[in-house]
Amino acid sequence: MTGPDPLRRYLLLLALRWFPVGLAIPVLVLLGLSRGLTLAEVGLAVSMQGFVVLALELPTGGLADSWGRRPVLLLAAAIATLALLLLATADSFAEFAVVYLLQGVYRALDSGPLQAWYVDAALAADPNARLEKGLSAGGTVLGVAIGLAALASGAVIAWVEIPGIPTLTLPIWLGLAVQLANLVAILVLVREPARAHGRAFLPSLRGVPAVITESCRLVRRSRILLALLAVELCWGFSMVTFEMLMPVKLAEEVGGTQTAAALTGPAGAAAWFGSAAGAALAPLLSARIGVAPTAAILRVAHGLTVAAMGLLAGPAGVLAGYLACYVVHGASNPVHETLLHREISGSHRSTVLSMNSMISQAAGAVGLITLTALATATSVTTAITTGAIVLALAAPLYLPAARSRQLAQR
Repeated sequence: MTGPDPLRRYLLLLALRWFPVGLAIPVLVLLGLSRGLTLAEVGLAVSMQGFVVLALELPTGGLADSWGRRPVLLLAAAIATLALLLLATADSFAEFAVVYLLQGVYRALDSGPLQAWYVDAALAADPNARLEKGLSAGGTVLGVAIGLAALASGAVIAWVEIPGIPTLTLPIWLGLAVQLANLVAILVLVREPARAHGRAFLPSLRGVPAVITESCRLVRRSRILLALLAVELCWGFSMVTFEMLMPVKLAEEVGGTQTAAALTGPAGAAAWFGSAAGAALAPLLSARIGVAPTAAILRVAHGLTVAAMGLLAGPAGVLAGYLACYVVHGASNPVHETLLHREISGSHRSTVLSMNSMISQAAGAVGLITLTALATATSVTTAITTGAIVLALAAPLYLPAARSRQLAQR
């Protein structure tokens, strides 16, 4: 149905999808600052992505369920390529805003189809498959890919000079080359049954409202899904702390953006290797105490590590909290996703995953505006600590899933 070894294909595609992200992460904020934007302007520009995702996430999720995972993935990869090309040359707030508008379209298209394709294939092969194992393997590959890319980004910034090309843009150009390879890989490796991609685009587009309506009814009837999606409100709001504010905090501690950029590369690599380790260990913990209790414990732990990132003194303290934060982050993702997949069927999988991502992106947009403004008005430490508290408050939202599992086992 999907060709041999869908897991290996899934892992390779994940690596190619996330490597450009790892290259860009160490320089995204600093690139804007180096081109004359204020921190608040950077936050506002990046927030455009979240608002676009909010508008398009459900239609694109429904499109992936109606039209097919493969064509939507190809369209997403093409738009990502264009966004990276523009990012490499952007030098004003308006141009950065356009970049993140395109990134929003890309993220909306990309948020669910690849994982939905893999989960459907895994369940077709074994209806009782432990999804957390495959999703954890995906989390491990994702972490390793971003870690290696962040390491490469730091090395390029520190050691490579090309006349006429600003140093901070070199990782973006390298990411563009990898993104092109990802586009080719999707074309070659993603295969679907005829029923999933046999419809033309326009008939599929007309079917999107019905898919969205049915998926919304599914969510509305499920207390578990409502609670899991509510987790994303806290999670998305708080991810700003370690994705955007950590480099700024580190720059304060070391006294400059160039030094911070050089340190953020290897620190990002170590953090994402830690994320990979956390993802690999998550099935061991969930096998002992259950998936939902594991998710709740990890949410509290995540809040504590983010607080440590903001409160510990000196560059070493910031980096220690950052590394611990990513270990827990890597472990949290596959268990949360497993709980989502338990509650949805293949015909609505991409759409519900898109709802999850939509909520996260919208909350992230609010978090960008709120926390960067709070950092500007008070301090980066205050903003990070606020995000940590919000993150930990999501833990009780896993209780409905835990209770449901206990009842099913009786």
